[in-house]
Amino acid sequence: MSSIVENYVPHKAIIHEVIDESSDTKTFRFTLADEKLHKEFDFKPGQFCEFTVFGEGECTFCIASSPTRKELLECSVKKVGKVTESIHKLRKGHTIGFRGPYGNWFPVDDLKGKNLIFVGGGIGLAPLRSLIQYVIDKRSDYGRILILYGARSVADLCYERDLRAWYKAPDTELILTVDPGGETPDWKGKVGFVPTVLEQLNPSKENAKVVTCGPPIMIKFTVQALDRMGFKPEDVVTTLEMKMKCGIGKCGRCNIGHIYVCKHGPVFTYAQIKDLPQEF
Repeated sequence: MSSIVENYVPHKAIIHEVIDESSDTKTFRFTLADEKLHKEFDFKPGQFCEFTVFGEGECTFCIASSPTRKELLECSVKKVGKVTESIHKLRKGHTIGFRGPYGNWFPVDDLKGKNLIFVGGGIGLAPLRSLIQYVIDKRSDYGRILILYGARSVADLCYERDLRAWYKAPDTELILTVDPGGETPDWKGKVGFVPTVLEQLNPSKENAKVVTCGPPIMIKFTVQALDRMGFKPEDVVTTLEMKMKCGIGKCGRCNIGHIYVCKHGPVFTYAQIKDLPQEF
C-alpha cells in the first residue's frame, strides 16, 4: 500500500471539477499536483484522507472514488461547519492540501464470490460508492448486487449520474427510498426509512455479505434489522468514518470504548463492534 504521507505534511492537489450533489453536498474531483505522485498513489475502497484548505483547516473524508478509476480522485463534502463551508467555496483550478490514504479498507478479497447487499443513507453512500464502483469494474469476481439507498428527501439523494449507471449494471438491483414526507408528486421510488425498507425487501442471507454506511442512527437500526433477519454479525460490514475528526487518534472524538475509529478502522464488521459501548 503506497502512501503519500510523509511527516503528516499535505501535498498540493488541483481541483478539476466540482459537482453539486445536493443543496449542502459537493463532490470534488482532483489530481495531485505532482504527476509522479499521482501516478504512484494507491488506495483501497473504504480508506480515508485529510483534505486541507490552506489557512482554514482540514477535515477527514473517505475517498469516494474507486482505485480502479484513478485518473481523478474524488471526495464528497457535506457542509456542516467552518472548514467544510470553506471547502464548498473552492472552484475548478483551486489548490488544496491532501494526505493519505489512512485506515483499513473493505475486505474486497473476502467479498469475492459473494452476493453483495449495499445499504446506504445520505452522504453515507460516499464510501460505499468507492466499493460499488470497484465491484462493478471487477464484475466477474462477485455475485449479485443489491443496492438500497435512501435520503431524507428526493433533493437529498446524491450521485445521480452513478444511480443511473447502477440501474443498468449487470446483475445489479437498485432500490431508492426517501423518508416519509420527502417524496415529490412524480417520485417513483419507495417511501420509508432505510431499515424499514430493508426488512420489507428481506434479501436472502444465502452466500451474502452486507456493507452499510450512513448516519449513526441509520446504522444502528440497520444492523438491528439485519440481526432480526438472521444475518450473522461477521457478515455485516460497516464504516464509521462519519465519527472521525483529526484522523490520527488524538482528539478522542471517534473513540468507542477502547477502539479509535481512525486508528483501528474505519471499517469494522458488526461482530467487532456489537459488544462495544453503544455510541449510535
